[in-house]
Amino acid sequence: MRFYEYQSVMNNTKWAEIRNAMNDCSINTIWRTKDVKTKYISDWDGDWFYHFKGNYKNIEWLEIKVENLEEKNQVINTLRTINVPGETQGDVIKVYGYVQNSNSVDYL
Repeated sequence: MRFYEYQSVMNNTKWAEIRNAMNDCSINTIWRTKDVKTKYISDWDGDWFYHFKGNYKNIEWLEIKVENLEEKNQVINTLRTINVPGETQGDVIKVYGYVQNSNSVDYL
């Protein structure tokens, strides 16, 4: 599926790497996603293994919420090993699946 105003910056392999890394992470984080097609934002969820899997093609972004600076640094370091596009916003780390065509993207 193609969304003409957006550019894909992730693929299923990268999403699966995030799923596996966060499932193996020693801290408990919660996450939610936004669907690029429907604009639906999921509820916050803490299950990486069973709930964050499958077809990732419609994920506009993934937000990962952390409790403190130590957790934030640990999650950022984990995501840096995967080399994913994203940014931090307070206690939330946002990973982009799509960006608008006119926007540049930074990597964590």
